[in-house]
Amino acid sequence: MSESALINEDETVVDLTENEEATAPVAYEISSFGADYDVDGLVRRLQRGDIIIPEFQRNYVWSINDASKFIESLLLGLPIPSIFFMREPDTHKFLVIDGQQRLKTLQFFYEGVFNPKSPNKHQREFRLTNVLPAFEGKTYKDLTETERIKLDNSIIHTTVIRQETPQEDAEDTSMYYIFDRLNSTGRSLTPQEIRTAVDHGPFIDLIGKLNTYASWRNIYGRPSVRLKDQEMVLRFLAFYFAHEDYTPPMRNFLNAFSQTHRKADEAFLSECEMVFKRMIDVAWQSLGARAFKPDRVINAAVFDSAGVGLAYRLRQGDVKNLQDVQLVHDNLLEDEEYVAATSATTASEASVKTRIFKAISAFEKIR
Repeated sequence: MSESALINEDETVVDLTENEEATAPVAYEISSFGADYDVDGLVRRLQRGDIIIPEFQRNYVWSINDASKFIESLLLGLPIPSIFFMREPDTHKFLVIDGQQRLKTLQFFYEGVFNPKSPNKHQREFRLTNVLPAFEGKTYKDLTETERIKLDNSIIHTTVIRQETPQEDAEDTSMYYIFDRLNSTGRSLTPQEIRTAVDHGPFIDLIGKLNTYASWRNIYGRPSVRLKDQEMVLRFLAFYFAHEDYTPPMRNFLNAFSQTHRKADEAFLSECEMVFKRMIDVAWQSLGARAFKPDRVINAAVFDSAGVGLAYRLRQGDVKNLQDVQLVHDNLLEDEEYVAATSATTASEASVKTRIFKAISAFEKIR
């Protein structure tokens, strides 16, 4: 299969690991139990932050007609689909696996504004549309007392999932695989979208921040709607700090690094920020928009290795002549072993070790 066939959907990255299957590294025992929550209680939990909904760019996709029909179903006492939660072991908060459209609809209706974070629409009052005449045009505040009580007391069945074993798995890694298999939002989530959901915290927040950094945006191009650019930032940091521990598949390696550093302390986060910004600034200043691009788009394997090689060199101090960076970068792209390690079986342990070693060795010679 040619590299062009494996270009990411936003046509900005060639990543030959894109089609890896998500493989659980251990066997899990998962338990679940059913719980019935009233609508009023769910909304209050959402408002307090006791229920965490993953913040994807495509997070809320229902139209106001879809949302109105859902509210109407509750007012009529009709059955609705269950919601899936996973209870976080440390905070006891609920992470939403499936049901975010329904939950956000409830929150919007109770708060009176439909989809307030939508980038394409001005804020609009949430009035029910295309519903029965008795409900048409009503906001939550317009409901009669009987209607309000019925909606508040409507029951939504939930399934709460938790990992029982392995008990030593402090990061509760089963969450990644449950998301991968159970999420039913219409199209499969990407690995980084899942990580952003299950590993939410200071480290994921930092990746989002670094993803907006000017030099990186200049090199990468327009933001990825499926978070591929954020995965690339994660990939650089994982290889910079832990390439010696790498074992395939790539997806599991990145999952483990993200989970391990989910609640990283300020010292580690500051180091990550400094290392990434320093490396990407020099790459932009010396190579411009063609950095890490053997062809017209970024090659993920070139980025993870050349990025680490350059970052290792910058540990020694500033580069005196930026043309030297350009020369090393271009020479690597003509090295047969390096090209082989960045263009085929790029997730194999041998390919990773070869390209990382070659990049570090090449960049360390720069004065």
